[in-house]
Amino acid sequence: MAARPRHRDGGAGRAPAFTTGYAANATCAPSRAAILSGRYGTRFGFEFTPTPALMGPIMGIVTSASPVERRPSLANPAFERVALEDMGMPASEITLAETLKTAGYHTVHIGKWHVGESNGMAAYDQGFDESLAMGGMLFLPEDHPDVVNSKQEFDPIDRFLWTQTVYAVRYNGGPAFEPRGHVTDYYTDEAVRVIEANRNRPFFLYLAHWAIHTPLQSTRADYDAYPHIESHTERTYAGMIRGLDRSVGRVMEALREHGLDENTLVIFTSDNGGAGYLGLPDVNRPFRGWKMTFFEGGVHVPYMLRWPARVPAGQVYDAPVHHFDLYATAAAAAGAPMPANRTMDGVDLVPYAVGEASGVPHETLFWTQSHYRAVRHGDWKLQRSGPNDEFLWLFDLASDPTEQHNLATARPDKVAELDALLAAHLAEQAPPLWSSRAAGAVSIDKHVNQPESPDDEYIYYPN
Repeated sequence: MAARPRHRDGGAGRAPAFTTGYAANATCAPSRAAILSGRYGTRFGFEFTPTPALMGPIMGIVTSASPVERRPSLANPAFERVALEDMGMPASEITLAETLKTAGYHTVHIGKWHVGESNGMAAYDQGFDESLAMGGMLFLPEDHPDVVNSKQEFDPIDRFLWTQTVYAVRYNGGPAFEPRGHVTDYYTDEAVRVIEANRNRPFFLYLAHWAIHTPLQSTRADYDAYPHIESHTERTYAGMIRGLDRSVGRVMEALREHGLDENTLVIFTSDNGGAGYLGLPDVNRPFRGWKMTFFEGGVHVPYMLRWPARVPAGQVYDAPVHHFDLYATAAAAAGAPMPANRTMDGVDLVPYAVGEASGVPHETLFWTQSHYRAVRHGDWKLQRSGPNDEFLWLFDLASDPTEQHNLATARPDKVAELDALLAAHLAEQAPPLWSSRAAGAVSIDKHVNQPESPDDEYIYYPN
């Protein structure tokens, strides 16, 4: 179905929204690689999320721990040990920052990077003039007087993070140092400084917040704003969302203060859906699935664009869009030419948002991670999981947007059609730059702190 822009009454001031925005992957780093390259990360071998060596066994525990014997962890005997800093997006990729620099833009990265540090893969080697990057994963010191911590003792990943991480940031690869206050607020302070310092020239700011990732840490003030929430974990999580929301407001206010808000393109999205290892049942409602699954709960994400000089407020666009579209959209807005020596998968979304382009941005989209893969073609979505293709789902998202009714048996014609599309796509992709450590079972409908039963559905997540 060809979706057209529609306008909601009372939309003045609201950012135009893409209601079917998709992350490039169900985990963070492959999505960021697609955003920064404008391509499927699998075109250049970025198939798995870079993780430290100790995380592999822990990931296997958290995804497969179950009394149900038919859900073993599948270790990869061919796993090649690669250092975390060596896993990433090759320097041969032309990043969005590099493209925008050809149009005279000053480029700044703040926050998470997670797409490589060595061999020219760091942000400051990939087109960013300035990079204020994570040096640790804590938002505040654990014993800070203004922090509220929420530890998920049932989650091995959470326990690992609390014991291994520090409170630090780094500038352009320099030594780590402690920031000022909660990391979300600190990144926002620095983003506001970037806007002020570059107000008289074109600039590109990639503000990649660490929030609202684990380990969960809210400021006391943000936590106290929600006394009605009984769950300590959910209240801490809500406090972190409040801090992130405040950040967006402060960035927008800084643009207004310097007269930049009308002609600045602002895009807001998330790198994946909510995680089941939080132990919170409703983070992806109404969708099924979690982070690490290609069900809608893992890949259907917030996706908003604001550019008042070009796109009227309150627009809503329903056709599927993808993370790699950010690249083409930003390049077009800046008047920067797209790389011509490689396949670019993204398209400029602005003509679609304002009704100038016919059709839809993408008739077909793919998600691939070793033996777990998915394809959406029109309103049909196919998923295959397991090293021997043990699990197969087919959904008609037009009538079943929350993926409740598996039609794989009833519609073998659609399975064959989408399988053929998937096979053609896979034939164009590059081999992984590093191998997966293991594959573990991830329940589709239950979070990590819920007991499993033999009737539960699950996928095998390889990383």
